[in-house]
Amino acid sequence: MKNNTTRGIVMMIMAVAALTTMSALVKVIGPDYHPAQLSFLRNIIAATVILPFLLRAGGLGILRTKRPGMHIARGLVGLAGNLLFFYSFQRMPVGDVIVISQAVPLFVTVLAVLFLGERVGLRRWAAVSIGFVGVLISTDPTGAFQQTALLAVAGTALWACTILMIRSLGATESPFTIAFYFMIIGAIVTAAFLPFVWRTPTPEVWFLLIGVGIFGAAGQMLMSYALKLAEASVVSPFNYTGILWGIGFDLILWGIAPTWTTLTGAAVITAAGLYIFRRESAVRKAAKGSSL
Repeated sequence: MKNNTTRGIVMMIMAVAALTTMSALVKVIGPDYHPAQLSFLRNIIAATVILPFLLRAGGLGILRTKRPGMHIARGLVGLAGNLLFFYSFQRMPVGDVIVISQAVPLFVTVLAVLFLGERVGLRRWAAVSIGFVGVLISTDPTGAFQQTALLAVAGTALWACTILMIRSLGATESPFTIAFYFMIIGAIVTAAFLPFVWRTPTPEVWFLLIGVGIFGAAGQMLMSYALKLAEASVVSPFNYTGILWGIGFDLILWGIAPTWTTLTGAAVITAAGLYIFRRESAVRKAAKGSSL
């Protein structure tokens, strides 16, 4: 068990590194390419990468599902979030967007109360409130990136919605099935926009796009395995290593140092998120104990 937990943590760190690398590549490609085109190519390439693993895990039969409606909803919401994130990464420092995206646990807590009827104690509500103060700080309302930062916040809220949907789908569906349907649905929807936004990539951009797809697929698969090997409450906090990766890419590739708002917001959001993970774990263990 301990060995599996360690492997799960390592895989989560690798998953976050892969997804942050994907985001950095999107920024390198730049705003000349529409997010819908980037999302289409990313989904097609990632689905191609995942398909052999899916076949090995159970063949095409693993794609059978009794919940097509939930897959479609997850695909549409996830696609909308991806488009907002891609737009934000193209126009903001990678570290800034990553910091804002770490507010996912805050949104998940609120949405779980509103739509799933989960009960949240006063201490977790306090942590959520403090965390949103961190979000406000990190968006830097007086800065040049205000509008784009708000789009990143919206993308984070949509990402939180997909987390709840994945929780529901995970009870009956394979992680490969969930990821594959997400990519196919995203590719189908964004394909409708290609006649209006398509720009033929240069050879250099094609190379970067392939990287976006490969790192995106690797991130999803590694995260699925991490959650399979260890409890979510153990591995999920390592999502915050993405802040370090994002700031590192900004420094190395663009010479952009994090602002005080980014660092302060990161500290507040991380502290609030870690507390929420800790409390959720304690509440879950207490509930298990009382049921024995």
